Amino acid sequence: MELYTDEYFMREALKEAAKAFDIGEVPVGAVVVSQNKIIARAHNQTEKLTDATAHAEMLAITAAANYLGSKYLSECTLYVTLEPCVMCAGALHWTQLEKLVFGASDIQRGYSIVSTPLLHPRTEVIKGIKAEESKKLINDFFKRIRN
Repeated sequence: MELYTDEYFMREALKEAAKAFDIGEVPVGAVVVSQNKIIARAHNQTEKLTDATAHAEMLAITAAANYLGSKYLSECTLYVTLEPCVMCAGALHWTQLEKLVFGASDIQRGYSIVSTPLLHPRTEVIKGIKAEESKKLINDFFKRIRN
């Protein structure tokens, strides 16, 4: 079995973010990986579903849990193009996520602006993978809606 890299899976998350961009959603995409296989894909759908909680991470968590038949993602990695917000980080804590990999930091709404640790203590975090591509997609989106 071929082993894929963090960059490979982040490119897949970026494809999801592009789908969000194309439908007028804030372009955030996510994939959940278990045993080197993508088991869930999602992108922001807050506008489409009229649901403030329909963030890419939340939708990916639900899809992955359904796939696994378990509320725990303790052997999974979530790849997401933007640092999760406090709500999503809380959900990731409850899933006992093994590893979080994100692209761009979110200095306004990201979970790391809170001093209290929000992720599960065993969750490994890797940040900055494909950060520039992730940031560009977000910046392009906001330029488009402000013009």
